[in-house]
Amino acid sequence: MGNKETVLKFYEEFFNGHDVSAALRYVREDYIQHNPQVPQGRQALMDAFAEKFAAHPEFRLEVQRIIGEDDMVAVYHHSISAEGRAQTKIVDWYRLEDGKLAEHWDVLQGL
Repeated sequence: MGNKETVLKFYEEFFNGHDVSAALRYVREDYIQHNPQVPQGRQALMDAFAEKFAAHPEFRLEVQRIIGEDDMVAVYHHSISAEGRAQTKIVDWYRLEDGKLAEHWDVLQGL
C-alpha cells in the first residue's frame, strides 16, 4: 500500500470510523505532533480523539484532495457539522516512515 492509500485508510478508519485503535496500525508510537493542542506520541493522539469522538459522535472529515510525494502526504479536507455542512477547511501534512504516519503538521481555517 502506498503512502496516500495509507493516509486515506487511516482517515476512514480513525477519523470517520471513530476507531482509535486504527492508530496502532497506521501511526508510529513515537509520532511527532506539531499541533500544540495535541501532545506528542501515538497514545496521546488516541486519547485526544477518543475524547473528541465521545463528545462529538457526529464528527467526520470529508477529504477534498490528497497529494503525495516521496515520504510526504498532504490532505485537504473539511470537517463536517452534524447538519452535514462543512465547518472548517483543514490541510494536514504528514511524513511517513516505514509505511506509518511519523510526523504531522496542520493548518485550519473556519468557513
